[in-house]
Amino acid sequence: MNKVRLRTYIIDYLLIIVLAFVYALNYELFVLENDFAPAGVGGIGAMIEHLTNLSFNLGYFTLIVNIPLCIFAFFFITREFAVKTAVFVVVYSLSLIVLRMADLSAIKYDAQGVDTIFPALIAGAIAGFVYGVGFRRNSSTGGSDIIAKYVSIKKPELNFFWINFVINAAIAIASYFVYTRTGDNGEIIYDYKPVCLCMLYCFLMSFVGNMIIKGSKSAYKFFIVTTHPDEIDAEIFEKLHHGATKLQAKGAYSNTDRTVIVCVVNKRQLVEFRNILKKYDDTFAFVETVNETVGTFARVK
Repeated sequence: MNKVRLRTYIIDYLLIIVLAFVYALNYELFVLENDFAPAGVGGIGAMIEHLTNLSFNLGYFTLIVNIPLCIFAFFFITREFAVKTAVFVVVYSLSLIVLRMADLSAIKYDAQGVDTIFPALIAGAIAGFVYGVGFRRNSSTGGSDIIAKYVSIKKPELNFFWINFVINAAIAIASYFVYTRTGDNGEIIYDYKPVCLCMLYCFLMSFVGNMIIKGSKSAYKFFIVTTHPDEIDAEIFEKLHHGATKLQAKGAYSNTDRTVIVCVVNKRQLVEFRNILKKYDDTFAFVETVNETVGTFARVK
């Protein structure tokens, strides 16, 4: 293994360790005190904790469930994904156990049943950040992520995030029967509030996670069919400092030769690029959104 690859591996694992601790701290500060279930296996564990009055730590439950799943992932998904997920799970579980021993009352967000939407928003956003950054490094938070990834490999037509949505929806429905109150006459009172908080948490987690997974290097890809390739190419290079790829093509209707220019530009250059194209007649173009760009070409001198 060369030095660059080794350094990348070290950075990845250190980041995964930090993310796991942040994920555990997020649960302790914003979820535990506010009686709602987060996403995935953590949601099941949170409901078990609630039913047992915190006598069964979520950290132990996470280890019990995820270690077999990580072993499964090692053989049936990819080894790197399994190992990185296992590191996350172990650090996350141990952090939950240790944090439970510490006095965090001074910094916990206890909404006391009022405006509990705020801790759910904060927790969902943080969880989404952890989820997205970890996923970009071929890791996961374990649990339902492993199941969803395996199903998506076996059934590529099934969207990974829809599978997670179904699992989390089941957890949200179950929370309706778990987070109950006892009335003055001893009757059980059911409440939709934990269901709404769980759904809000899951939605925000998925939204933030997806935004991070897509990346910030979004751009626009232009396909230009023209009889002025040299002039347009020169302006792209001079004004936008971009290169382009030129392809030879033949019109299906006119049966005449044309040049197709393919060029990717960033969002800030969209209007300027359109202004360049407006100068030339006999030119047709369409544009597509690119979620992320990878790599660069060396500048030609």
